Amino acid sequence: MKLTSYYYSGCEDENYQPHFLDSCFLCQRTLSQINDIFMYRGNTPFCSQECRQEQIEIDEANEKKLKRSSSKRSNTVRQSKESTKECDTNKIVRTGTVAVA
Repeated sequence: MKLTSYYYSGCEDENYQPHFLDSCFLCQRTLSQINDIFMYRGNTPFCSQECRQEQIEIDEANEKKLKRSSSKRSNTVRQSKESTKECDTNKIVRTGTVAVA
């Protein structure tokens, strides 16, 4: 007869994952079934309008940073392409000659 030992892990169900409406996304307060839950972007719950507004402002600031960094990158790429074009236009190539690099 084979004996198997079990260890208590602090949770009755080892596969338990909290429901997304269990706590506020920002401050992690437990959400009540009695009080209103404020939602943002589909499935992000908040305990109050203040927490939701703070997350909205954080997301907007992150989007602005992303747009600024991507526009800086595109400007750098555009400038490097323009400088490459300028270098190419300054080259003189005669037909019938061979250029060896």
